[in-house]
Amino acid sequence: MFIKQFATGGDRNFGYIVVDESSAKAVVIDPSFSPKRIVNFALKHGYKIEYIFITHNHPDHTNGKEIIETLTGKRALLFGQINPISGLRVEDKTTFPLGRLMVTILHTPGHTPESICIQIGDALFTGDTLFVGKVGGTTSRAAARAEYASLHSKLLVLPDETRVFPGHDYGTAPQSTIGIERRENPFLVAPDFAAFLYLKENWAAYKKEHGIK
Repeated sequence: MFIKQFATGGDRNFGYIVVDESSAKAVVIDPSFSPKRIVNFALKHGYKIEYIFITHNHPDHTNGKEIIETLTGKRALLFGQINPISGLRVEDKTTFPLGRLMVTILHTPGHTPESICIQIGDALFTGDTLFVGKVGGTTSRAAARAEYASLHSKLLVLPDETRVFPGHDYGTAPQSTIGIERRENPFLVAPDFAAFLYLKENWAAYKKEHGIK
């Protein structure tokens, strides 16, 4: 499996291409501001883009949707949508074959109701659900509770060695692992939802106190 991370622009957005090297079949995740660059990279290396997924319906993640659809002839899929070729719906635990690899959808509501993470082998593409040392913003207590549940029931159950590839370069590194985040991410170290919510509501003060940018 080959993974390339692209700094796509916007608010430090990341986009990705993941390739099954045995077949040269590829999936693109969150092309956002750089769809042409990602497609050109695939063409240069002889990769065939089979799927395009967008982790959630915010403009900084969807703005390249029409361009990449035009360039590839493939539909860029969000949660709940159906792949017109296979008929598979993007929903929790749906798997999409990619050569010898399997692309598994994890529905992780919280940052938005339709947020997804995407698991491919030992790699997890977390969109705006989980960053390096942080988690995605939420707009209400209910959304925060949904995010807390998603983090603990969908992501923290994965092996420590699972690699984490976030949707933005907001943390101290461009990627991490579930093990590192489990031990070091203050939101995941929080012992319960009350502590998690308190940290969200007081994050600015916490960042200042601990020298976090």
